[in-house]
Amino acid sequence: MKKLLAVLLAAVAMHASAGPACPQFSPSGQPPILANAKLAVKTRALCYSDFEVLHSGVTHGPLWSAEHLTRAHLSAAKDEVRTNKFYQEPALPQGEGARLADYRKSGYDRGHMSPAGDRWDDEAMAESFTLANVVPQNPTNNRRLWAHIEEAVRRIAANAGDTYVVTGPMFTGRQLRTIGDTGVFVPTQLFKVVYVPSQQLAFAIVVDNEATNRYDVKTVHELEASSGLRFPGIPESLKDKRIGGLKGV
Repeated sequence: MKKLLAVLLAAVAMHASAGPACPQFSPSGQPPILANAKLAVKTRALCYSDFEVLHSGVTHGPLWSAEHLTRAHLSAAKDEVRTNKFYQEPALPQGEGARLADYRKSGYDRGHMSPAGDRWDDEAMAESFTLANVVPQNPTNNRRLWAHIEEAVRRIAANAGDTYVVTGPMFTGRQLRTIGDTGVFVPTQLFKVVYVPSQQLAFAIVVDNEATNRYDVKTVHELEASSGLRFPGIPESLKDKRIGGLKGV
């Protein structure tokens, strides 16, 4: 098993690239646009086999992680074994990425943005554990409420057959916490934007990064206003729609 993981991680290191965006993970090939000038410094698009990350050398973590889920992908993902092998992202310049030591004894989980539970082959599963795809997340939040939200989104995607999801952190307030010698920023909130083309449906979920059972349903326009991101691939006509809640959460 250790030998297999070593081979997979070697393949991951060769595959991930800090370069052109991956249009296949965003509707109409249009990834989110970062409107916050303060966070636009030292950003790099990292392309993986089944998701894309916009990484920040300022926060030392992802600003968003995008994936395109299909019914076939999620069916295959049910048979994937979670590796739990986190690793430092080799495609990033020295000092821009988080280190494994930053999370040790920090009191925070390494919270996936594009979830391990969505990955549908061995390579993708291994890639999802890059620190470029995780943020410091409250442990109770990560293992309970957020896990239920991830599962609810999987159900939506499996039923619809074709769904685009963007997940990321939000940083609000002047006194932001950091962890480790690198100074990895701790998000104050986490969000998911879900777009289901076949149902002409788009909505956002926002959760405080704390031990809570509460989540807020937002419109895409509301999330754009508060997150400093724009989602050009989602039709403007859908950005004011709001769902009642997530089934099973």
